[in-house]
Amino acid sequence: MDFDKKFRTKGSSEVSPSICVVGAGVAGLRCADVLLQNGFDVTILEGRDRIGGRVTQATLPSGHLADLGANWIHGTKSNPILDLARETDTPTHDWGEGFNIFDEDGKILKDGKSLNDTMWGIIVQAFKHSADNTTTIDPKESLYDFFLEKVEEIFPGKDESREREIMMQMTEMWGAFVGSPVQTQSLKFFWLEECIDGENLFCAGTYHKILERIAKPALTGAKVKLSTKVTSVESGSDEVAVHTENGNTLEFDETVITCPLGWLKKNKAVFQPELPARFSQAIDAIGYGTLEKVYITFPRAFWLGGNENPDETPHIGFTQWIAPSYTASTNPERWNQEAVDLATLPGDCAHATLLFYLYGSQSISFSAALSSTILQHERDLYLINFFKPYYSLLPHFDHNSKDCEPVKCLATNWVSDDLAGNGSYTTIRTGVREADRDIEIMREGLPGRSVWFAGEHTAPFVALGTVTGAYWSGEAVARRIARSYGVNGVDGVDEGKGEGVENNRAKE
Repeated sequence: MDFDKKFRTKGSSEVSPSICVVGAGVAGLRCADVLLQNGFDVTILEGRDRIGGRVTQATLPSGHLADLGANWIHGTKSNPILDLARETDTPTHDWGEGFNIFDEDGKILKDGKSLNDTMWGIIVQAFKHSADNTTTIDPKESLYDFFLEKVEEIFPGKDESREREIMMQMTEMWGAFVGSPVQTQSLKFFWLEECIDGENLFCAGTYHKILERIAKPALTGAKVKLSTKVTSVESGSDEVAVHTENGNTLEFDETVITCPLGWLKKNKAVFQPELPARFSQAIDAIGYGTLEKVYITFPRAFWLGGNENPDETPHIGFTQWIAPSYTASTNPERWNQEAVDLATLPGDCAHATLLFYLYGSQSISFSAALSSTILQHERDLYLINFFKPYYSLLPHFDHNSKDCEPVKCLATNWVSDDLAGNGSYTTIRTGVREADRDIEIMREGLPGRSVWFAGEHTAPFVALGTVTGAYWSGEAVARRIARSYGVNGVDGVDEGKGEGVENNRAKE
């Protein structure tokens, strides 16, 4: 069989081509939706006992849901996920100028906002520099290297060494965006990290209703098999044979793999015959981050204070603790800490919780510690002991007040989750030479073998590593399959006017 070309025909209207979608995350669910609208027979195989993949929630002691995976909507211009948030009455939030920084000695920086603005100004310059010079930038150069150069330009004086030091410490916070240290963030392909135009909105109502809305067509029209792990995908004949862990073999006309990039890295042997060398190289080349979250819930949001001083500036939004020197016993590596205040979310979404973001070696360290701790109260104690030196610096903290004692902690552990690929989402690391082409190769898939790929790692460049990207990628693959069978590939609207189509074309 010619693996580069395959003749497809829709056949009689009585027998629709059968499509297997491996994975019931956002990409797989959206892919199934569009395929069903175009008359295909769709089966979804999902290894977990639930849908959603890396979009999932847990309930906090307050009764509020908390996103364990994605909890941001990146960009507000022509973003279908924002449209779905509005459609499902899911509140979003932007903390605006709310930003607080504690220095290495645990003292609040009065000029923190100014320094933060400077840092983001350098980020904007880095995006432009990367986009304009991507062909000439050394693959070994990192975003950290760019910061070193720019910080020296902005604070050149001998008496500005303190500003330079703080700025370089602050650059570490970029790791919470990409799930990897700034020292390993590729400058050459930093432009691939730039998102859709507009604000980044926190999904205050969580992704729960959005996921339900995305999943509804697939759950209604497709055959969904949960707790079904795929062990082999054989594409050596006219049909694709999909073998599962429970010993079953299913045959399909086409198969769409929506497993995370991290899973692909560790499971190339699943594909028979083996993946083409260049395709395998593309999987290896693109990085996979390790972002984790820790929710710490209190009886009351003590950091907001009371009404005793109405003129006091509220401590809201983001808080950073940079290079802490006062936690040698619990944080000898002096990892930066960052938290966002969920007590100032709108309306009923608000709850007295601090959400901490971890990444890189800290995530791996936490994963090992939490995985070895079976009892929940022991996990809570470990997390409280680690984070107390930070939240105890917040305004109005009182060691003797019950309001300042956490009620519960909730920590994610994607690093130990094999089905998540032991990580979080795509990132572009130093050393990669053809990241844009690598992504295009994965996005193209292997249509000659009837094996296609979707997921945030195959998204349009403007939406890599996001829920929007996963959604668009599933939609795009479904349309390509439909067109390969002579179907228009629409999803209930005219071709070219569906959600994300223009963005897909602009970036591809």
